[in-house]
Amino acid sequence: MPSLSTLQDNFNDNVIGPNWGDSYGGANEAGGQARVPCAPETYAGYQTGRAWTFAGATVYLKLATVPAASTGTNVTANFLIICATPGTSVGFEYNAVTGVLRLMSNVDYWDAAAVELAYSPTDHLWLRLREDGTNVYWDTSPDGTTWTNRRTLATPAWIPASVDDTAVDLWAYRDAGTTDYAAYDNVNTMSDGAVHDAAAVLSAETSLAGTAQFAAHATSSMTAEGSLAASPVLSAHAAASLTAEATLTADAASSEIPEVAGLAAGIFDLRIEQGATYVQNFRVADVPGFTWDGWTARAQIRSAAASDNGELLLDLTDYLTIIGDTVRLALPAAVTETLTRNGLWDLEMVSGSTVVRLLQGRVVMSLEVTA
Repeated sequence: MPSLSTLQDNFNDNVIGPNWGDSYGGANEAGGQARVPCAPETYAGYQTGRAWTFAGATVYLKLATVPAASTGTNVTANFLIICATPGTSVGFEYNAVTGVLRLMSNVDYWDAAAVELAYSPTDHLWLRLREDGTNVYWDTSPDGTTWTNRRTLATPAWIPASVDDTAVDLWAYRDAGTTDYAAYDNVNTMSDGAVHDAAAVLSAETSLAGTAQFAAHATSSMTAEGSLAASPVLSAHAAASLTAEATLTADAASSEIPEVAGLAAGIFDLRIEQGATYVQNFRVADVPGFTWDGWTARAQIRSAAASDNGELLLDLTDYLTIIGDTVRLALPAAVTETLTRNGLWDLEMVSGSTVVRLLQGRVVMSLEVTA
């Protein structure tokens, strides 16, 4: 049940990605944007498959271009989160005829209590939907950084019920007038540049047999005094390694920075069985003599990123142990018993003022049947 918080696309490769396999009506990717035609009496949309969950998730994007009213009487551009029930959704609708941005929680395609704002292409350039287990929030921003909450509503029952059955639908329609398009950009990312992948494989070891591989981005640099070139390998306890190259310069007076600090955080999902003991080890390999001595580890599980006011579901710090080159996470059954929701997590290593984010990813819960 992938969280919509993990859906990311800056639409820079001019190819509709696999996450948007339900797109329709001539939707395409061009000019670094997702473009949805707005043609007379034609529905078109850039849509994910119905395989996601919005519970505890955040989705934001840039409404880069809106359609013109032309001679139409019904011309809209929409950002909706939908489920399998037709007409049931939450989201934003821009009306080109009235110049109104509508914040909706639809049932049977309508919300009589929707909040309507006079649309501003500046103040409402960025749109965000988020859910925290209690409420749904509609937010807008001029820059994707400073957000203003525009509507808050108790979470509709369909959102937690629609696990693996939710989709993002970016669609447009006009009843008449000249064909143009709506353009969307930067879904859950502020990066407009190309994405470069380092050659990387990360594996992890648990108390059970298993192999996990994933890639990490490694285009990071810090400028200060002196330089350190590193080509480290990071592996976690299930027989995997992460390889990347990074350039790192640091003040000689600052605390020692390990080679892995040059890497962007690796992606690793915690898959936890409720009511069962969970043990996972993360180890730095192929760096002779490496040790985490003098460092402390910290980690949390939240419903969404802390910057998005994600609810703290569990502080993992008390369950982390450092043993040489290994960080061990051990959760007793009594602790996993309290976890009932999916979320996000990350693992950070701290030494003085130096912080290394080592891993990040989703937390996927398998709920207990035998109580």
